[in-house]
Amino acid sequence: MPKAPRSKPAHIPQVAVLVDTSRSYGRDIVRGIRRYVAEHGPWSLYLEPRDLHSRFPDWLKDWPGDGILSRTVDAAMLRQLKATKLPVIELRTTVLPHSFPFVGMDNSIVGTRVAEHLRNRGFRRFACYLDTAEAFFVERSEFFAKTLRAHGFDCDVFKSSRRLRWDEHQRALSEWLTSLEKPVGVFAVNDQLGFWLLDAARRAGIAVPEEVAVVGAENDNMLCDTASPPLSSVRLRGQAVGYEAARILDEWMSQERLPKPGEKHLLAPGDIAVRQSSDIVAVEDPRISAALRFIRQHATEQIDVTRVARETALSRSVLERRMKALIGRSPGEEINRIRFAAVEKLLTQTDLTLDAIAARCGFTHPQYMAEAFRKRAGVTPGEFRRQRAG
Repeated sequence: MPKAPRSKPAHIPQVAVLVDTSRSYGRDIVRGIRRYVAEHGPWSLYLEPRDLHSRFPDWLKDWPGDGILSRTVDAAMLRQLKATKLPVIELRTTVLPHSFPFVGMDNSIVGTRVAEHLRNRGFRRFACYLDTAEAFFVERSEFFAKTLRAHGFDCDVFKSSRRLRWDEHQRALSEWLTSLEKPVGVFAVNDQLGFWLLDAARRAGIAVPEEVAVVGAENDNMLCDTASPPLSSVRLRGQAVGYEAARILDEWMSQERLPKPGEKHLLAPGDIAVRQSSDIVAVEDPRISAALRFIRQHATEQIDVTRVARETALSRSVLERRMKALIGRSPGEEINRIRFAAVEKLLTQTDLTLDAIAARCGFTHPQYMAEAFRKRAGVTPGEFRRQRAG
């Protein structure tokens, strides 16, 4: 009996992913692509560890693939992408001339969101730390300043100079921060600049966030968590960008929908991941500002409200009344807020026992800490740790 002819296997699209994986945003884009492929694949993916300046792979010049997802840094790479004649979705540049569809963040919303965050924290003075090397950085800063102007506020600007050595640049940045009238809220247009800004504040002996509150953008975990203090930052929703880019490429490769040349798909960023660098309410009262700074620096050392009052040369009743009026929390509530934030950080980032965490965070009795944590968070410390690990 003759054998039945074998059916031809279904074509599996071959897609090259030229996305930098050295930062959290690029890795999140890859995760979004992976999620789309898991739901709508299979695809054969070319993927390798890259940074923004990694070279265009030579073998792609005559590769018989189906599409490319790329974060492109220069005109030379754009020319190489065009020469492939393949469907390409661009995930980074909108300034260099190209006709590829673009998927990325709406930077106007990034700048606006930071301005509103700092205004809602009570700041009335503002500044921006800017790198003009990328148009999207400029766009973020322009909308930050535009939002502030609409509310009657000015914005001082410091532009990063790539001509200076890093130590010289940090010296200039420290001098600029020192010159600003305080308290002031500062937007660093990406997390790398935010990291440098916090270093410059430390060099100048400027208290963060009491005198200078700082917010970055991109929420790069390595930079934000390593910064001192940890850096608040706008989440950029890289997974949503990767998923949407993969969807558009899939439609193009299957001829389901041919994108228009140069069409843009701008996604709104996420919220702000609030860390210590902007976790403050700006106050003009110098003694309450000093009290907040003392609490932030010593809350985990078993201080009490009487000690805070003594350090600020105020009676306990006056301290209680002024702080409640200015920030909506009593000194005791502020001490506990800082302590429990430290508990959350240690639960998330270490394997320390509850006894050790209690000792480090200013609690005499671990059992009291655990019960108070459960009442505040709605879960036990152990459940909180397991949820964050998952």
